[in-house]
Amino acid sequence: MRTPEEQAIGTAVIGLMRGVVYRESDETRWVALGRHAGPVRDHFAAIGVDVVIDDVEGYAYLRAREAEDGEEPLPRLVNRRALTYNVSLLLVLLRKRLAEFEATGGEGRLVLSRDQIVEMLRVFLAESTNEARVLDQAVRTIGQVRDLGFLRELRGQTDLWEVRRVLKAYVDASTMGDFDAKLTEYANAQTGSGSDD
Repeated sequence: MRTPEEQAIGTAVIGLMRGVVYRESDETRWVALGRHAGPVRDHFAAIGVDVVIDDVEGYAYLRAREAEDGEEPLPRLVNRRALTYNVSLLLVLLRKRLAEFEATGGEGRLVLSRDQIVEMLRVFLAESTNEARVLDQAVRTIGQVRDLGFLRELRGQTDLWEVRRVLKAYVDASTMGDFDAKLTEYANAQTGSGSDD
């Protein structure tokens, strides 16, 4: 029979294996993780995985540890998958909006309507006379970002989405800068203002 401590550690470990643990929506696992962070970290360290806990933002997640010089890397626990252009685009756009929200003193959580998110995407989606097709593409992209855990639809409020702060851990300033440069190239190619070599 498990002791209460073993039960709490198991609860925290299983929560992290299922995805991001949020303080606000999973208080039991969050408290267990806070009390038993050492044993939980030790558990995952044996398989080359780090536990990242952000007490300020209130989330925790697992991240594969990079092999150090001369160290043979362990097999990846979770396979990496390439993101589509639209998903990558939306992640960067949401990260920029979150940075703007925080820079203007926005407290609490960033909530956007589906229409606001669609408009953010529309600027970069290929021009089309078929409005329904553009909307369908944008809604599909929103669903994919939700499935990745970076957007959460507010309960009981149709088409309102919370931008999850864990996005900051996945899309950093360097990534945003690189993507901005690519977006500029793309925009220039679309408008024909790029230089012809």
